[in-house]
Formats: sequence, structure tokens, C-alpha cells
Amino acid sequence: MAHTPQNAPGADARALQGTLVVEFGARVGASAAGSLLAQLGATVVFVESVRPGDFAQPKWTYREQYAAGKMSLAVDLHDAGDCALLEALAAGCDVLLLSSDADAAAYGGSPWSVRPSGPVVCDITAFGSSGPLSIRSGSAATDAQVQALTGVMECTGTSDGPPRAVALPLIEQLAGIYGAAGVLAALRQRRDGLPSPVEIALYDVAFSAMTSFLAPAMSGQAGEAATRVGNRHTMAAPWNVYRTHDGWVLLCAGNDEQWQRLCVLMHGAGQEPPAHLAKNTARVAHAEEVDAIVQTWTRARSIDDCVALLLAQGIPCGPVAPLDGYPREANLQHRRMVLDAVDPASGRGIKLPGSPFRMTRTPGQELTGLSVKDADRARVKALVRSPAPLARRNVPTGLPLAGIRVLEIGHYTTAPVAARLLAALGAEVIKVEPPEGEAVRRWPPTRNGQGVFFTFQNADKKSLALDMASAEGRKTLLQLVSKSDVLIENLRPGALARKGYGHEDMLALNPRLVYCSISGFGLDSLYKGRPAFDSVIQAMSGLMDLTRINGMPLKTGPSMADVMGAAFGMTAVLAALESRERTGAGQYLDLSMQDVCAWATQAGWNREGAVASEQGVVQCADGYVLAACDVVEVARWQVQLQADGKSREAVIAALIAAGVAAEPVLGISEVVAAPQTRTRGLWCAVQEGGTEYPLLASPVRLTLTPSPVPRPGPRLGRDTQAILGTLT
Repeated sequence: MAHTPQNAPGADARALQGTLVVEFGARVGASAAGSLLAQLGATVVFVESVRPGDFAQPKWTYREQYAAGKMSLAVDLHDAGDCALLEALAAGCDVLLLSSDADAAAYGGSPWSVRPSGPVVCDITAFGSSGPLSIRSGSAATDAQVQALTGVMECTGTSDGPPRAVALPLIEQLAGIYGAAGVLAALRQRRDGLPSPVEIALYDVAFSAMTSFLAPAMSGQAGEAATRVGNRHTMAAPWNVYRTHDGWVLLCAGNDEQWQRLCVLMHGAGQEPPAHLAKNTARVAHAEEVDAIVQTWTRARSIDDCVALLLAQGIPCGPVAPLDGYPREANLQHRRMVLDAVDPASGRGIKLPGSPFRMTRTPGQELTGLSVKDADRARVKALVRSPAPLARRNVPTGLPLAGIRVLEIGHYTTAPVAARLLAALGAEVIKVEPPEGEAVRRWPPTRNGQGVFFTFQNADKKSLALDMASAEGRKTLLQLVSKSDVLIENLRPGALARKGYGHEDMLALNPRLVYCSISGFGLDSLYKGRPAFDSVIQAMSGLMDLTRINGMPLKTGPSMADVMGAAFGMTAVLAALESRERTGAGQYLDLSMQDVCAWATQAGWNREGAVASEQGVVQCADGYVLAACDVVEVARWQVQLQADGKSREAVIAALIAAGVAAEPVLGISEVVAAPQTRTRGLWCAVQEGGTEYPLLASPVRLTLTPSPVPRPGPRLGRDTQAILGTLT
């Protein structure tokens, strides 16, 4: 069922060895969570239906991917025997994964809804248990519908075209990562007597992924029209994908110096650019002209030639890896993220994703075993056990990470967001910054001189201003490391080691330390030292190949590589802490954003040709509507309803009356102000020092121990003296 890499320790060291997970939830998110828990050593029962259901996107649509490494149990929930087996399994398991909004429809209308009190119950739904959308009637919302309602779709596409939905269930995949994190957090509470139920809503997950767009909207600034920029960057040019004679290459010249170096390359080809493009602000204003110049240069070369020349000049770039059966990219092969397997039902060879859990003591298991449907019924019956006794309390003893100290040496998104999510679970997080502070502190818009983006990305942390290169700074950091549980960083691979803070040295100093590095391509990589912006990772993981416009690969509007990297960082740290509970030993985590993004594309693997990405988008007088029909039908409805002259509300009513599900494609400001967003408390305004700051809630909800209202990200060095006082 599962394969453990040769360098893995004994089975007893796996974080979830001996943990029984019943994956009943029919959503892809529930199954993605189950797969991650299986990689961590849990025994997972993949429950699937023998009856055709009405849910549009159940996990068994992509069975080859999500049943791998699990035991198959096919059930008819109109059969009393199957219901009794499920109830017995659920009563004695450790974790029960549900999708309460979709399960009844997916399993053929069954009323089965048992929620035993002993296991950790994780419910992954579209809208959660509160808010006006949580009680909507009709079919359960799909991934694409959630994209429409949360701004994800509005900001994906080109400025001169309609919004686009990502073709595969990407929000479900992200929800699965958060679901696994929530389960790991609740399992910590279960040891203390009472686990908190875990609630993950796709709506919450998608909203939290929109961070690069939320700062202006939550600050009351307008500017909705500029949300779709294709593959461009709103603050730098050239930044786009360009044709070569054998494919596509992504190029990111983020400053004037990189542009000058690029011009040296292009000048040799007779493409000397006009003088008025010397400054970045001018290039952004004339992005089409800049793109045409670069396109002339790339079109005359191969992908390999472009990449080699650009990297030699220190210009971030990368080929767009095709998702042709699986992501075709050398570093993914090097890191064993593409595995060979056999589908026993058909006998054909298939590709399955490896594990992004690159951990020195407890690496993720490779899930390559795949059972025929219901082949494991006898083995599953043998797993039925009596409920484990729990030391009952009315509420859990506290937040799951209370007493855990986390050091963050990070910038921009991945490590800072992962650390913020750990803080929301109760950890003490100390953000270590250089004396001048992290550059993101000054990003506009600002409040009282501090960037709004920085403030909400670094909520609930302490700030330590430290010169790590000085003798005194080194002494202080080593003292902190010796007294901490986790160190999380996202500097270039090896950067801390070159300063004397490598993971071998830090683990020798503190053997219980969980040292987590998040980078674009991993420490063990073919691309040592290569810059890794979000766009580069989307290109080189297969993620950008999911959505195309006239053949052009298109990135997701939200910075999904950054967001998924951060969510996975939190999950991996929780897994390593769980392993430490069993062994007493820390370990090093080598996490790659490319690995995580490639894993997230798995629903598109083993398919012939490119993944279809056209969506049913109807243009209205006041925006767009996502309709549950193909593009041919959309064109008919566009004409029949005269939709371009009607409001979204009128078009949606007409489509629903005709039996076509439809959702408005909401803009960012609409989502920020939406009743569902407000009721769920996905963001709030908090006063500190006479200034009001917008802050984000965590998408991981433990219903018995909710995270407290967050505190704004700290002023630079605010806590330095207090922290130093704890070291004397």
C-alpha cells in the first residue's frame, strides 16, 4: 500500500504510526487530507460509494490519485450491514474525515451522519457551519463555484478578457492541507483528554489565499478593475510568459539592474530597447511594448537557451513545465515527486505524486499501492476496535501549541504566514529581523508608517531586531535556539548555513529542535541558489499549465505557490512535533514549494493531453456569472438572455429557473464586505496604539478552542529587550 524511502527510520518513528483514519468525506479536500495523514504513517480507510450520487465533484472522480496508499471500502448506505460497519469503524477510529455538505448526495442520498465523540472529527465543507451560504439549499458547491464567490476567479485571467476558474480542484487541495494540520493540532488535544472538532471551509481557505489582493480592499481603497493582470506583475516589468520556438518561458525582471542585464542579452540580437523604458515605472506603464521586445528575443531561441542565458545574468526565470500525464520537470524527478504505479483494475501504468514531507527522521511515505474497489473489506473489518478511553473534560486544556516557542527567520510570505498560523494555534512566535527590518514592512498601503500587508501577515508575533552577523547577535540567536521548539525560515537554501546557522549545527545544539526550511526547489535540488518567485514555481510545477488562454499558460491570480507552501510548512511542523512526542527527537524539514504545487495538480495526472480549462462564464452589465455548463451552452445563454444588458442577479435567476446552477463572480471588495465573510469573521479591524489595523483569521478552526482575536504585527524591535531578559 505504501512505500517508505530507503533512508527512513523504523516504522515506530512515524508521526502517525498506529493512527486509524476513516475517510468518509466525499470531497477532494477530505481525501487530500487523508492522503497527507497516510504519508505520515496513519492507516487510512478510503470509503467510496456503490451508488451513483448527485455531487458533481466527488473524490472517486480522481480515484487513481486519492485512493492510493489506502484501504478501499465501498459501501451502500441503504444497506444496514454497511451502516453498522461504518458506525463501528467510526466509534473506534482516531480520526474521522467528513464532508457533511456533500456526503449525502455523493453517497446516493444516504442519511448516515454518525459523529462519535471519541475521534478527532474533521469536517471539510464549502462554507462551514455558519453564515448565510452555509444553509443554502440545492447541490453542494463545487471548487469552481467557491472560486467565483471568493475573488479567486475574478483575479485570474487577462485584463482584456473574462475571469477564469482554475480547471482542477485547487482550493480543495489547499483545504486538504489545512485539514491535515487541523487534525494534527486536535490530536495533540486528544492526548489531554478531549479533541476539538476541526472545521475547514473552502470559502475560508480561498479567502485566506487572497492576501496579495486583500490589503487595499480591507483598507477601504478602490481599484477593482485592476485585479486581472494575466501573468504580469502590477509593480514590475518585464514579468510574463514568453514563447520560445519549443514552448514557453517565464521571466521576472523585478528591478532596473536586471532589466539592464537583460538588455545586454537582447542588444546582441539587434533589439536595443527605447531609452524611455530605462525605469521600472515606465516599463510597467508600457508593459505591452516591453513584452513585445522580450518576445522577439525569446521567440528566436529554445527554452533551454533562454533559461541558461537569463540565469547567467541573474534574472529569475523558468520553463513552463507541461502537465502532460504528470508534470514534466527534472527537479521533480530528482526529488521523487513523480512515482510509477499500476492501476489494478485496468493493469495500465500510472503516475502518482510523491510526498512533499521531506523530513530527515520521518519522511513521508510514498503512496503507490492501489486497491481495486472494495478489495480491502475483510482487512477493514479487522480494524474495528472498541473506542479508546479518554480522560474526559468539559473543554480541552487550551490551545494545542501552548508552551511551544517558534523562531521565525523569514521574509515575504511562506515562513511568515506559516509562523502566523502556528501562532493562531497558541505558539509563542518570535520574528527575528535585521536591524533595518524586513523590506515588506514598508509595502503600501501603510497605516501609521507600517505596511498593512506586513501587519496582517505577522499578527500575534513578537519582534526581535538582531544583527545575526555580529558576535553578540550570534550569541543571542544560539541562546534562543537552545530554548526553542521550532525554527522556521525561507531564506535561499544554504544561506543560514553559510552564516553558521545550518540545521546540523542547530540540531547538535538543541536535539529536540524542529528546523523547517521552506524554499522554491528544496535544499536537495538540481537548482541550488536559483531565485524562486511564486510565478516561477507555478510555471515549473505544472500548476501554470492547468489554465490556458489561446494556448498561453496562465498563473492563478492568488499567489498559490506561496500560500500552499506556507500551509504545508505549518502542517509539516505539526507533524514533526507529533513525531517528537513519540521519540523525543527533533529533525530537519526540507520543504519545496515546487513539490507542494506539483502534488496539488494530481487530479490532472494520468490524462490524455492537456487539462481542459474553459469555464462557463456569462458576461453581464455589472460583471460576470459562472454557469455550470460548457462554453457552447454559455454562448447560447449569452445571446438568449441578452445577458450583457442585464444584471448578474437577473441572469442568475434566469439560469437557475432553466435548471443551470450559477454563481456571481465577485470582486475583491465585494468578497471583503460579503455577509458570509463577515459572519465567519474572516477578517477584523483591531485597534492598537490609536491605529486601526485589518487582520485575518486562520482557516483552521478548532471549534472548542477557537483562536483568540489576533494582535497586529509588531513594530520593529518592540519585544527585543523583553526577549533578551529571558536569556539572562
